[in-house]
Amino acid sequence: MDFIDFEFDDDLMDGIDAMGYRTATPVQEQVIPHIIAGRDIIAAAQTGTGKTAAFLLPVIHKLLSEHHDTHQINAMILVPTRELAVQIAQTLEGISYYTSISFIEVYGGTGGASFANEKKALSSGVDIVICTPGRIISHLNMGYVKMDALRYLILDEADRMLDMGFYEDIIKIISYMPKQRQNLLFSATMPPGIRKLANTILHNPAEINIAISKPPEQIVQEMFFVYDAQKIPLVKWVLQQKDYNSVLIFCSSKQSVKQLYEELRRSKFPVGQIQSDLEQEQREQVLLDFRSKKLKVLVATDILSRGIDIEDIELVINFDVPHDGEDYIHRIGRTARAASKGTAYTFVVPKELHKFDKIEQLMGRQVARQAVPEQFGKAPVPEEATASKPKRKKNYNKFKRKKQ
Repeated sequence: MDFIDFEFDDDLMDGIDAMGYRTATPVQEQVIPHIIAGRDIIAAAQTGTGKTAAFLLPVIHKLLSEHHDTHQINAMILVPTRELAVQIAQTLEGISYYTSISFIEVYGGTGGASFANEKKALSSGVDIVICTPGRIISHLNMGYVKMDALRYLILDEADRMLDMGFYEDIIKIISYMPKQRQNLLFSATMPPGIRKLANTILHNPAEINIAISKPPEQIVQEMFFVYDAQKIPLVKWVLQQKDYNSVLIFCSSKQSVKQLYEELRRSKFPVGQIQSDLEQEQREQVLLDFRSKKLKVLVATDILSRGIDIEDIELVINFDVPHDGEDYIHRIGRTARAASKGTAYTFVVPKELHKFDKIEQLMGRQVARQAVPEQFGKAPVPEEATASKPKRKKNYNKFKRKKQ
């Protein structure tokens, strides 16, 4: 199912397109229609399944589609850790870029200046608040946080919040909210404490349980830790190591597809491209040429990662780290089909290492690290991944943007 099938708000769709999202993951397919219909949700879904977009997209769509007071708090996302708050905020910033939606992260350990910024946003109103329980309670205790107009409550990684002893805090926070609201509860596991919480706060919820996909065992998975400038030369080097008959290279944006395609074409590789700017007739011809081995290399966006069956693909290269674990599994699943063996390489730059770590956690295994050949210069070290994370100012006003 493609995101266009959900008929989201046009400005929201512009953000979805800019983020490179095309096809919904299983959790998104199941959860989004229920949320749009107004039902409470209890969903068993792990990190890496696309659950963040599963609740963000329909909530943003509903806020944009229905009249709401922009001087009030309209939605609250409760999370166990500041790291998860930042991660959700980054996704929200991307998909809401072309909308008028405002949001702020509220979490501890950031000092007095941040607390003052949070107070300003919470007092004057902000569409979506992403917060940890302890920090939002500190603000609630001061008396200026009004949640009379709150429509949506999302509990993400609820099992972790209970493990960390936040049950009473959650109940206290909810006591400030109107009884008429939509509740969305996401948890990797469903222990008795989660059932108790669900019975307390949810009303006739839709229950969704997403089984975690696993890549076939016969796929050899390896990753190269690289700088951006090393990626295209490394692709060419990989393609020269063996006489491959069928190689599929996934990029996260059509711009990357176009650039890599042109570089490989200039280097005389028999290459084709599939991306959204091509007409359907052109795409079908490229696929026909790839299946017949007239083209031995195909560069594509995730439009090809699901639902298209091409046999005998020997090598899959993730030129960019996929958005989530489900996308990764679908991409590399294009090789090693019908019990054959295959290889999957993933190129990881420092800013994407944390995303790849989460994919490994989802699969329950570490992907083998491959050394970058010396002729491409010094490769990054893992410490650079931490250093490369940008420090983001928590100023909710800067996230209010309109389409130009």
